[in-house]
Amino acid sequence: MATLKLEIVTPETTAYSEDVDMVTLPGSEGELGVYPNHAALLTTLNPGELRVLKDGRESYLAVGEGFVEITGTAVSVLTDMALESEKIDVAVAEAAVARAKAAMEEDHGAQDVAAIQASLQKALAQLHVKRRRHP
Repeated sequence: MATLKLEIVTPETTAYSEDVDMVTLPGSEGELGVYPNHAALLTTLNPGELRVLKDGRESYLAVGEGFVEITGTAVSVLTDMALESEKIDVAVAEAAVARAKAAMEEDHGAQDVAAIQASLQKALAQLHVKRRRHP
């Protein structure tokens, strides 16, 4: 069976680099399923859950904003966050959600509001992955 080379890169590290059977991404237009021989595509990545199917088993990562390049043989993800569900600290994510919600109550400029919303979306993505996969 054909596979895809999946690489997920953050500013700090290469978070994932393996051959996989399928990837499901939280794209800007909704979930995007990618199999080998997918049409070439460049799109944006929204914070959310990235699912990987490899050898009949699924694994999950919480990802932040970024970009995705898809070719027939590879998926390259550039993102500001990529955490496997096992590495997500629920207490830290819940604290980040609380801080972001409190900050949204205050008066901020448009740029600050966008940063706060991005922080909130990333924290919620972490909680979603952790709670959905490890109740």
